[in-house]
Amino acid sequence: MEAPLQPLFQAIAQTQDEAELRGAMMAKLGEYFAATRWGLSFLDQLPTVDENSPLMLKLALSLDYNPVLRYLVQRHAAVHEEMILPRGVWQSICPRADHGHVMAGPIVNQGQLVGGIAFTRHRDVPAFDADDLADLSALCLHLSTRLAELRSKPVISELARSDAPSSVENRLTPREMQIAELVAQGLTNAQIGASLWITEHTVKQALKRMFRKLEISSRAELVARIVQSSRNVATL
Repeated sequence: MEAPLQPLFQAIAQTQDEAELRGAMMAKLGEYFAATRWGLSFLDQLPTVDENSPLMLKLALSLDYNPVLRYLVQRHAAVHEEMILPRGVWQSICPRADHGHVMAGPIVNQGQLVGGIAFTRHRDVPAFDADDLADLSALCLHLSTRLAELRSKPVISELARSDAPSSVENRLTPREMQIAELVAQGLTNAQIGASLWITEHTVKQALKRMFRKLEISSRAELVARIVQSSRNVATL
């Protein structure tokens, strides 16, 4: 019997870009959680808050005022308002009826919080519960992994376009190319494994194969080969 979340995991893995994650994918997640409103936000795309910003925006993005946001930022963990506040207190913090209940989860890349997803329900319907929170935590792992893959695509695609006989892509499998790209970003074997949902041992064995294929002996040489391949693409 297929787990309820499995179709969502598969849909996340099949998204083609960040716009699809924000749109169709978030709509599916909003429906799954019976939410009134939902959204995916990246920290580098948030509006600048200054003295001319609307008061509600200032309060919503204030770690001092918004305890749900503060929990998310400090712990990189999923949270809903009744997990950290007495029942009813959130509605005094955020008086909007369609934000009567809120749940948020982290989007993490290379150990850093890069964004988050949030869902709200009308105050007249039941709040989010522990099962919702567990599901959101699992979904955030898949979303974080897919985002990392999407954001690494440009470099991988450039390497794939190289026709030079010595290009890295001509010698490595697509999975090995993903590992090579993450090595170039400075990730450890453990971080690469977590990003690609494979074990650290699998990463080590893959690197050994890659070193043999490329006739190199270190991560530094691997990064240098990637850089050189990128330069070859630029001169085509």
